[in-house]
Parts: sequence; structure tokens; C-alpha cells
Amino acid sequence: MLQVKKLCKTFGAVTAAENLNVNIDVNSTIGLIGSNGAGKTTFLNMITGYLSPDSGSIFFRDKNITGKPPRYITRQGVYRSFQIPQLFDNMTTEENLEISKSIAASEITINGNQEAKVQSKNQSVKEILEKFQLTEFQNQTASNLPEGTRKLLDIAMALVMGPKLLLLDEPTSGVAAEDKFKIMDMIMNVVETETTAIIFVEHDMEIIKRYTDRTLAFFNGKIIADGATKEVLSHPSVKANVLGLTSQDSKL
Repeated sequence: MLQVKKLCKTFGAVTAAENLNVNIDVNSTIGLIGSNGAGKTTFLNMITGYLSPDSGSIFFRDKNITGKPPRYITRQGVYRSFQIPQLFDNMTTEENLEISKSIAASEITINGNQEAKVQSKNQSVKEILEKFQLTEFQNQTASNLPEGTRKLLDIAMALVMGPKLLLLDEPTSGVAAEDKFKIMDMIMNVVETETTAIIFVEHDMEIIKRYTDRTLAFFNGKIIADGATKEVLSHPSVKANVLGLTSQDSKL
């Protein structure tokens, strides 16, 4: 579904992406890990068109999306939920979802987006509210919602669009520790009913272990490990450069 080949990006003397090669299949759940500045966000920004690579290519569903603007890439079925939710803060939860449905309807008219058509036609706002357990918040303005609820609303708005690839930037960041698994369970339960692949950036290794079947570890702009999550987290280079574990720590 997504093929990234020999992707490179530099900012002056800093190499943010060096020869990245990644293939993502339908219905995959993939975690991106690495310290700040390791290249994770640069990778997402190039996939979604917020940055153009210096070289290399990105194909999504057999279309070359390399260097295309974000709007074009979104229309192909790639949607992103940012670390800070992108909501209409002066509007209610219900109104935010209504806007997403309206946008989905316009995508049908302009681009014939069949995935958006199915989502928009088959799901009422009431059903979406219930699915994400947002009904009690439907009349609250987005600015007054708890952080975890804001993230759920942001992701619900993305899923209304019928994404084939959903990118989540730290979905549990700012969420209370006791709520993070509840939120992730809800997201994963909803996505399991769709034909959607998920890539998410996460610093919480408990989330990575519990919800991903594959993990990519970034360090200094390179992917230093790519494979089954358990194997990647036990990789010596990942332990040292991503998890910050010494050989002594690993024995404990």
C-alpha cells in the first residue's frame, strides 16, 4: 500500500532522513520510536506532504505522492492526527463531527472518494459519538473537553473521512496515565472494523508493546531496526540508542 524508497532529507548539516526504505501493508499497525530529533516526525511530514524529500520516492496505492501538497495526499486516503488535536475549538463536539462529514461529502463530489462515501453515508453523527463514547460531550465546546477526549474527537473526525492510512502523532501524549489504555483500546477497536493501516509515533513503550505488531526504530535519521515489535525492542542498538539501556540494565 505504501512504498518508501531511498528517502533522504537534510537541513543544513543535519541529516533528518538517510536512505529510508519502508513498505506498509493494508491493516498493519506500526509504531515509530526514537528520541526527539531522530527523524520520526520528518518521516511523517514527508509522507503527508508537509516536507518534500531531497531524493527518493513515496508511492501510495500505486500513485506517486512524492512532494505532493498535503491536500492532494489527503484526497488519496492518507489522514493525520497531530500531537495537538486540530479541532474547531469554538464549536461543539457534535458540530466538529458534522464538519468532517460535510468535508467527506465534498471529497465524494470532487474526487469520487469511495471510502469517504461509505463512511459518510453509513455513519450518522449519533453513531460516531456512540462508537467513540463521546455522546456525553456532544454539546460541549471542543475547548472545554478533557485532553483525552479531544484526541478521541480528532481521531474520530479523521476516521469519518474513510482513511486507508491513518498517522497518529503521540496519541497518548498529555493523557492521564489511568486513561491512556482506555483511549488506545477504543481507537484500536474502532479501527479494527475498517480497512485502515495505522502508523503512530509513541514514546511510551507500554503502548508500543501492547498495540503494535511491527515497530520502526529511528536514530540520527536512519531506521536502525524494523520488524516484529518484541524483536525490535530487544535489539542491542535500539536498547542503547533509543531506550537508553546499558548492558547492565538489560540484565536486570
